[in-house]
Amino acid sequence: MNASKRSILSVRDLSLRFGGIVALDRVSFDVEEGIICGLIGPNGAGKTTLFNCISRIYQPESGEISFGDHAILQAPAHEIVNLGISRTFQNLALFRSMTVMQNVITGLHCRSRANFLTSFIPLPHVVKEEQQIREKAMEVLDLCSLTSLAQTYTLNLPYPTLKRIELARALISGPKLVLLDEPAHGLTHEEVGEFAVFIRDLQKRLHLTMVIVEHHMELVMKVSDKIVVLNVGRKIAEGTPAEVQQNQSVIEAYLGS
Repeated sequence: MNASKRSILSVRDLSLRFGGIVALDRVSFDVEEGIICGLIGPNGAGKTTLFNCISRIYQPESGEISFGDHAILQAPAHEIVNLGISRTFQNLALFRSMTVMQNVITGLHCRSRANFLTSFIPLPHVVKEEQQIREKAMEVLDLCSLTSLAQTYTLNLPYPTLKRIELARALISGPKLVLLDEPAHGLTHEEVGEFAVFIRDLQKRLHLTMVIVEHHMELVMKVSDKIVVLNVGRKIAEGTPAEVQQNQSVIEAYLGS
């Protein structure tokens, strides 16, 4: 990893409790611009909790999160996409009664100037904006090899395709940072390998920074430039995939001492 790259995401001393349970305990790390950072750890390590703090679903008790020059814990949740952060979810949050294109377009709802009234009145600026949104959606569908399915309803599409649709929806807002929550969840071994190639190709083509929460170690080790390891809410290791694989604390966290 190039040490000269600047940090795009900085997490400092982040702590959060749920009752008597420590979800995050003074977690700190940086994600450099233009890399893929894997975030791993056993069940209950705090990975998704950390994602939910970055995307403003949870408010930590203490600590700071910076995205570029923005202190995002002071930003309202609806502004996170506008800052340049988008995410996917482990459990697909697609609208199964909508087409692929319609699902992808929902990723831009926070940036549209249309409202209840303008949806009934074809004002020129609204018509123009809708056309621009559809063009942007087609660009993203093309990137994700989904163009032929644009007008297909998602109801009966196979699971790997649904994963691509959700990622396309995260990409339509033009993010700088994408948070992927268990992208390999529910995929077969062969599908995981294909999805790993797909993710890495997208990241390079769009010059994205990605943070991936994932239990599937093959995918994490294949695509990550850097890995941060959590256990019981604390960071126990950070480094390249090779360094993390050899870290004794990581081995004990997964296999027991």
